[in-house]
Amino acid sequence: MTVSKTEDGKQLFHRDNLKFAFAATDEFIGTISPGEVFEVETEININGGVLTSLDKKLTEDDVTFPFVNPVTGPIKVKGARKGDMLKITVHEVAVEGIGTTAVWPGVGIFPDWCRQKEFGIKNHNVLVKNGIVHWSDKVKLPVRPMIGCIATAPVNGGLMTVDCDQVGGNLDVQEVTDGNIVMLPVHHEGAYLYLGDCHAIQGDGECNGLGAIEIAAHLTIEVDVCKQPEEMSWPRIETPTHICTVGCARPLEDAMRTAFEEMVYWLNADFGMSYEEAYMLLGQVAEARCTQMVNPKYSYICKVSKEVLKQLA
Repeated sequence: MTVSKTEDGKQLFHRDNLKFAFAATDEFIGTISPGEVFEVETEININGGVLTSLDKKLTEDDVTFPFVNPVTGPIKVKGARKGDMLKITVHEVAVEGIGTTAVWPGVGIFPDWCRQKEFGIKNHNVLVKNGIVHWSDKVKLPVRPMIGCIATAPVNGGLMTVDCDQVGGNLDVQEVTDGNIVMLPVHHEGAYLYLGDCHAIQGDGECNGLGAIEIAAHLTIEVDVCKQPEEMSWPRIETPTHICTVGCARPLEDAMRTAFEEMVYWLNADFGMSYEEAYMLLGQVAEARCTQMVNPKYSYICKVSKEVLKQLA
């Protein structure tokens, strides 16, 4: 049963038709209308059903690269066409149950990629309950839930769910969370929206590869459709306090440059600044960081406070 109805009548997309690539060649699992609030189940980034207990130790048989980060979708967005943009409001990322983080040979910011020795396979399972990540008897972390994978279909071919690009993908950006709006380009009729790889909490850089607390999730989402801004090439995010741009690339400095370039375009188009004025202003007000550097392409976010933007009105 791919789609059902919740008690209050919303569509619920179940995690029983998972994909490992974002592509316009997949059949839609269902359709939503602009402005419709719907719910989505997502699976943990490794094989579903593996984490049977807090004592479970992962083995090579439990994770098959690059077939990780299964996503739910594609969901058809009625009326979305090439040249449009999806405005995806994340109402809630609900996480509860057993989650895990792990080190894995060849994955992370210190990969001994040739010999792939490092620490071997080590995982640390946690209980996520009542808004708390129970890391240990001593360490309790408030959940900061997020959607790791969010994408539309690329122009041509497919993008593996371990990767990220201009259509989104495995961004692993913490700002893809409750109350925020994610903006993604549309290249095909129906948009082909995919969601998955949710985290209960993730540190900047996601340093150990499987570095977040990986966990299944239940999402409440709303999507609107509008025309894509002329100079928008990469995902954008709006929070109650900031506007944000995301760039993905290797090397890391190219990801940063891309995020800053996209912000210059946004400040020019919507806030009336010349390119050079916007560039110089970012030298004083930009808030920026690498959110992950363990995927095939790194993710970098550039943020500008709305307190600054108010002064440009």
